[in-house]
Amino acid sequence: MSLSSAPPAETSTHSKSDQDPALDAVFLKTPIPAPALQRLLNLLHVSVEPGALEQACAQAQQQFEEEPPAQRISFIFHALQLKGVQPAQLRWSRFDQRRLPALLFHNQEWQVAERIADGLIRLSGVEGSQEYQQEDLEEGIVLWLRTAPNHSESSAFSFKDNIAARLVWREVFKTRRWLRDVVIATVIINFLAIATSVFAMQVYDRVVPTLGYATLYTLVMGMGVVICLDWLLKTVRARILDSVACAVDKSVSQQVFDHVMRLQLDTRPRSLGTLAAQVGGLDSVRQFFASGVVFALVDMPFALMFIGFIAIIGGPIGWVYLILLPVAGLLGWITQKRLRRLMKEQMIRSNERQGLLVDAIQGTESIRANNASWRFGEQWSDITNSITGYNIQQKAISNIATVTTGSLSTIAYVSAIVVGVTQIEAGILTMGALIACSILGGRVIAPVAQSVQYLSQWQNVSQALQMVNQVLQLPTERHADQNLLMPDQAPRSVDLEAVRFSYPNSPVQQLNVKQLSFKSGDRVVLLGPIGSGKSTLLKVLAGLYRPSEGRVRLGQADLWEVDPHVVANHVSYLPQSVHLFKGTLRSNLALSGTVSDSHLLQVSKALGIDRIAADSPQSMELAISEGGEGLSGGQRQLVGLGRVLLAQPTIWLLDEPTASLDTESEKQVLDAIQARVKPDDILLIATHRPVLASRLANRVIVMRRGEVVADGKPEQVLPKMMAQRSPSSVAGHPVGAPMTGGANVLPVRRDHQKGPGHVI
Repeated sequence: MSLSSAPPAETSTHSKSDQDPALDAVFLKTPIPAPALQRLLNLLHVSVEPGALEQACAQAQQQFEEEPPAQRISFIFHALQLKGVQPAQLRWSRFDQRRLPALLFHNQEWQVAERIADGLIRLSGVEGSQEYQQEDLEEGIVLWLRTAPNHSESSAFSFKDNIAARLVWREVFKTRRWLRDVVIATVIINFLAIATSVFAMQVYDRVVPTLGYATLYTLVMGMGVVICLDWLLKTVRARILDSVACAVDKSVSQQVFDHVMRLQLDTRPRSLGTLAAQVGGLDSVRQFFASGVVFALVDMPFALMFIGFIAIIGGPIGWVYLILLPVAGLLGWITQKRLRRLMKEQMIRSNERQGLLVDAIQGTESIRANNASWRFGEQWSDITNSITGYNIQQKAISNIATVTTGSLSTIAYVSAIVVGVTQIEAGILTMGALIACSILGGRVIAPVAQSVQYLSQWQNVSQALQMVNQVLQLPTERHADQNLLMPDQAPRSVDLEAVRFSYPNSPVQQLNVKQLSFKSGDRVVLLGPIGSGKSTLLKVLAGLYRPSEGRVRLGQADLWEVDPHVVANHVSYLPQSVHLFKGTLRSNLALSGTVSDSHLLQVSKALGIDRIAADSPQSMELAISEGGEGLSGGQRQLVGLGRVLLAQPTIWLLDEPTASLDTESEKQVLDAIQARVKPDDILLIATHRPVLASRLANRVIVMRRGEVVADGKPEQVLPKMMAQRSPSSVAGHPVGAPMTGGANVLPVRRDHQKGPGHVI
């Protein structure tokens, strides 16, 4: 294959890496070894010819020695005519380790990184392989190869309009081998059941009249073998089904959780408790699909087989069960139809109760402080009473169906005895044959009785699937089939063009920006009254909220067309309200889990977090509960700032970074930010404190009602702002204090005017 004719990938004039400048020279000149790339492609199941790969690597290194490695790999793939493989260059500290294997630049060479255990990484290079803790690789540079998604073969078992049902069903029948084993085991088990009736018939017809103990002992030994085989097959079948249930639960729950994590934040349900209850509905779905439905599909057909054996042995007795079988089936159909509405209402109210519980637990302090426990208690009582009513009706219908099915079984037994007696009188049937038919008759009615229970359970499962389906239908931040861009250089600008944003089903426009640009080196402070759109603007720039109209460009690419991993590599966002998770102080600082101890300690000292650790005997292992209970608002804010500083972003988006801090802590935080923001970085800070503009900013933007009303240098914008404020609001009010009055401050809007989850 000739490589000279293959055009190079689009090159960049930015020849240095976006990592530590001290590594740039070595990083750029280190060739990508063909064996390492070959091993990586093999792990990704991408086939290439070794000779052609070596030639392409050598030519890429020769022609693009000063270009970033991602450019060289793009050329290599173009030369090899590999389609669907795209490289991305990321920092290890911002890399999702579930995407391994990948190439990692460590110890001045490119090595293949594989995840072999939680927190343990194996690097394979020229001199062999070695294992590392993930924290030891924080300074590494990753070349990740995104391959075309491998769409699994569509299953024959599918649901047309329900994504959740289709997802569960596809995972249940992803591999059909287990189903074959279960069917074979069930067939043998049901055939072995016939042996019991044959045993009874032989005993009553041959052993009892002649007292042939030799025959009895032989029959007993045969039944012993049958019982052992039956026990073994049922045990193996149960083990197979349990394994399938666990695998399905793991896969489906992971996919649903990942979907929830990728949800477009502005479209999430208002009640997080309801959302959690909807996702939790997968438990009943998994149990039903992995066990009950299999027996319903496999055991039911054998009811007809047993009727056939009854007809062979007992003749007209088979008609008794053949007539009662559709009656039992009709009973099950009527039962599930009556349960459908009740199950739906009960599921809705149960989710409401879950949402109320989560909301009340999170807001216990406010409830007690305002003496509102009685109101929430009444809501809980009302919802519980309605659920109890639905539950009573549901159990009444299910009990009637179960009792009626049992009565049908008794009627079938009595009818079979009556018909059998007439046949014995006519000399057509023996006593042993009648007993054998009665034993087989129980095998006919039992699956029917189970099917009634399965139909009742199906209504619960069906409603759970509908709830999960509502979650899966919510839009995600990126479309599943979207061909995402992966730029190989850091963005040097952020631009907004005709951007409008409003929450779903809300007429209030939260953001309306015609044109706004941020360039490399900008230090921007966003000012404006409460509700002016500062926080919303930062969330749109961070890719958390998707504009209703317009476009946000990160560098030269549309923000929503860039792979989220690339965005996370360059953009860090500090929310106004920092959320901490259950764990330790260290784990909350290093959420990505790939931060070295030295870097962690440096940032902790710079922000004063080390004082929080010093006050506890556990130091950095200080236990943190859900939501960060036990830490003050200012301490939580310091932890949030620590996350941003540890991320070392290119674009800093900080929402009220010093709102909860005292003067000394604020000064320390600002010093830390100034020391760590690189000259080419973009820094945006939303605040109510104009004093920050005079210290950090080279540009001030003033917002009002979601629009930009002023944009310029601090010395031009701030005097105009102060001049517009009324004397009454200026008097006695320090320049650096939050602005709570004046002509440029809008009245606070009521909650019903805001969109769901709106925070300013």
